[in-house]
Order: sequence, then structure tokens, then C-alpha cells
Amino acid sequence: MESAVEYFAVFGGLGIEIDTTIPLVELIQKHILDRYKYLRNDISAYITKDELLPCVLTGAATGDRRTNSSFKRAKVAYNDGMDCIEDLLDLGVIKLESSFEQNFISDRILFTSPFVRFWFAFISPLFRGIKEGNYSEFYENFNNRKMEFNQLIFEQLCFEFVKLHFADEKIYNIGRYWDEKREINLLAKTKAGKIIAGSCRYISSKVKKSEFTKLKESCKILKSKPDLFLLFAKKGYTSELKSMKNETLKLFTCRNFKMLIEDEYR
Repeated sequence: MESAVEYFAVFGGLGIEIDTTIPLVELIQKHILDRYKYLRNDISAYITKDELLPCVLTGAATGDRRTNSSFKRAKVAYNDGMDCIEDLLDLGVIKLESSFEQNFISDRILFTSPFVRFWFAFISPLFRGIKEGNYSEFYENFNNRKMEFNQLIFEQLCFEFVKLHFADEKIYNIGRYWDEKREINLLAKTKAGKIIAGSCRYISSKVKKSEFTKLKESCKILKSKPDLFLLFAKKGYTSELKSMKNETLKLFTCRNFKMLIEDEYR
């Protein structure tokens, strides 16, 4: 399931069958890098309304996704950036998400297709070398940022898992919380008013007790105290943290995402 997350972060939405027994970088070269000109034409035909649109998308794909910081990365004025947002929303390329229980913090840009996010994070910024068949800069950039890049996809899969796993609870609102000082990866409210808070850590080491402590500390800003804490980790947990599992603390890993695949094929 770890591999499935990595492959989905790149190829999700591209509409091709992928053999996950083949190394990811080989598939990227075959289906994306070697087909750069064809894919560029397809994307250019889709996003043609304004030459600033790709700039804003790259700003969002390479940063923290906040509208303000995406405009700064793209070197686009705020009003022009907001016009781009409206156009991208109309095209269905992005959605906007707001911080949970916050109305005054900058919204974040959420790509509707993992592949389009991958393109504007790694391909579009390095198009000159890729166009000429020189992939070395791409490989270096991708290897350095792959773990960080996959974090968002991991969070989104956690959202889908929570909605399915807690289907009987009738979750009616799920999202993230952020402000200038802190962030909570996952927050959800059930129809009965239960608050669920979660941390999603896509890292190569086991998650420690300190992650749970940090989550509880961040939740002090919320209007209502969480009734249930969820931790999601790529590589599992330390023995100390495992021993803390109880009715109000649940631990999950990528293996639990099998439920999503099983639900898809029911």
C-alpha cells in the first residue's frame, strides 16, 4: 500500500494503466518524460485562458498551497491571482479549501488531479531540460522532494479512509485546520457532534509519542475538545506509542487503506 500511495501521487487522473511492479522512476520516464511534448500539448489545450494560470498552478504545487503564497511564488499580483483562481475553478482544475473553524486565514489550493499537481510541481518548472531529453535535474528534484510531495496525497487518502471507516458515525464535515502558528492535518465532525482530530505523517521512520503530544497541544486552539484522536503513519509507531492505544486514540498505517480498494470494487 505504501507503493500504491507513491504511484497514485504521480499517475492519479492520467487515465492509464500502471504496473506497480515496475520501478516508479521507470514509469515516469516512459509515460511522462518521454511523452513530454504530447502531454504538454494536452495540458496547454486545457489550460489556455490566461498565460498566468500555469504560473499560479506551479506556485501552488511547489509551496504550501495558500493562495497568497502561491501568488508570491508565481510573481503574480493578488487581484490577478484571484482572477486566475476563478478561471481554474471554472475549468475544474482546482478546488479551494478553508481552514476548519477559521474564516480569516488564506484559503489553500487543492488540485483535483494528482497528475496535474505532479506536472506543475516537477515537470513544468524544468521544461527546458526535459524538452531536450535531459532528465537529470528532474530526477534530482524529484528524489529530494518526493516524501514531502506525497504527504498531501497521504492526507487525502486518510480523509477517504475516515469517511469510510466511520461511516456509521455519519461524518458530515472533514478537513484541515491551519493558522499562522499551527496545523492539524485532519479534523472531522460527526452528525452527532463528535469531534475527531488526526495527524498524518508520511515519513520514513516510526512515529513517536511526541507526535500525539503535539497533536493534543495543537487542538487546544479549537472551540471544542476532540472526542477521538487518530494517528496515521507510513512506517508505523514506536512501542511506547502503541502501548497508548485506547478508545480515544486509534493508530493506522498504509495497510489500512486496503479498505478503500475493497470498497472501490464492491
